[in-house]
Amino acid sequence: MEMDASVWAAVIVASISILLLVFKKLIKITSSGDRRLPPGSFGLPVVGQTLGFLRALRGNTGEAWLRRWAGLYGPVSRFSFLGVPTALLVGPAANKFVFSSSGLTAMATNSFRRMIGGRNIRDLDGADHRRVRAMMVTFLKLDVVRGYVATMDSEVRRHLRDRWQGHANVAVLPSMKSLTFDIMCTVIFGLDAGDTARRDLAVEFVELVRGIWAVPVNLPFTTFRRCLGAARRGRRLIAGIIEEKRRRLQRGESSPGDDLITHMLAEGTDDEEIIDNVMFSMVAAHDTTALLLTFLIRHLHGNPEAYAKVAAEQQAIAVAKRAAGDGEEALTWEDLGKMRYTWAAAMETLRLVPPVFVTMKKAVRDVEFEGRVIPEGWQVMSVMNLTQWDPAIFPDPGRFDPARFGEAATVPPYSFVAFGGGGRICPGNEFARVETLVAMHYIVTGFRWKLAAGCDGSFSRFPLPSPAQGLLIDIEPINNSQLK
Repeated sequence: MEMDASVWAAVIVASISILLLVFKKLIKITSSGDRRLPPGSFGLPVVGQTLGFLRALRGNTGEAWLRRWAGLYGPVSRFSFLGVPTALLVGPAANKFVFSSSGLTAMATNSFRRMIGGRNIRDLDGADHRRVRAMMVTFLKLDVVRGYVATMDSEVRRHLRDRWQGHANVAVLPSMKSLTFDIMCTVIFGLDAGDTARRDLAVEFVELVRGIWAVPVNLPFTTFRRCLGAARRGRRLIAGIIEEKRRRLQRGESSPGDDLITHMLAEGTDDEEIIDNVMFSMVAAHDTTALLLTFLIRHLHGNPEAYAKVAAEQQAIAVAKRAAGDGEEALTWEDLGKMRYTWAAAMETLRLVPPVFVTMKKAVRDVEFEGRVIPEGWQVMSVMNLTQWDPAIFPDPGRFDPARFGEAATVPPYSFVAFGGGGRICPGNEFARVETLVAMHYIVTGFRWKLAAGCDGSFSRFPLPSPAQGLLIDIEPINNSQLK
């Protein structure tokens, strides 16, 4: 965090009274005599287990910290995080409960709400959630995503020509964030590569994404203040895009099927809700698929056998296209259907390094899980890695093994939840699959790579996984003719 001692002092002074009030409520809860509360400890007053857990996250040992806690107290336990009573739930049944219970609602940090807005698909519940989800699914369902392949293909080729071809090394994560942002802008929001607003949005989003996890102190020279300014500028840019699309719709120059913004306008969605959902979608595209691509490249480098299988699969597709005389044509939906091992490798990457470490909910009423009562107002935390690294479900869980997701494999329900679950499964999972496969085809067939000198492939998590040096790799071309 870019905060000096005076700012931290302001944070402490501003927060202490609130935390004391929370702690009084916490004391009231624990002294109520309800023996069905989850076992565990709230630790020291106000501080609880916050410092220890945050320290573990920064050191990339957050999963081990939580696993020890669950080992002490079982699959349903309690601790105090950020001054709030928190229930930690572990296992497939817990994942199902978190994704399906009507007594739990989505939870966002104050920083997230200030940057993104509160009426986005992630934070809406009930009828509002279903309404916005239905609009998004219109552009993300399978038969529609089939039509995006050629456009994604063009974006990937353009990006690799500009950012990889002719370069000796590449920082993978920044490159993939730029790529996935561009694809989302083109395919979902109808913003062409030469659009000035798109270029300006890209600049603002690089800054505002950092603010989602910043301490929400709006004082001069803080990260949060700078990122909040970027969020405001981004919202103004999106508002201008909405107004232009509204005029085009009114003049009959566009139709609701052209892009998500125009569709939401035609459905009568108010501008603020459109802005919130555009902001959320762009942030989601900026991080999740970019992280998947980055860590897939990392794991393939460290696993020569898996890399050889992915390379053989992708080269076979490229050779077949050249033999048919369409080697420079875009990939097709049928080509993607042949990339089974590549997608299995991607799924195994998501199992090992899920972009989102925890699912956080809030109890809107007293709820019960496995005989334990979670009181209204408590945070509820479910940690993907505690299930996805469970040796009883995934033997030798630290080993990279795409065969776990091969055609003959069967993964128990709610054991792999990188895309969510139940009614909260990610509506963009098929979009992400196509995006990932198209990008990996051109990366694998066009370049060889290895970790650059001084880059060991390590990463930290606070809270998103962040590889050292953005995963800096040395690259050499294999065949760049397909990038034309």
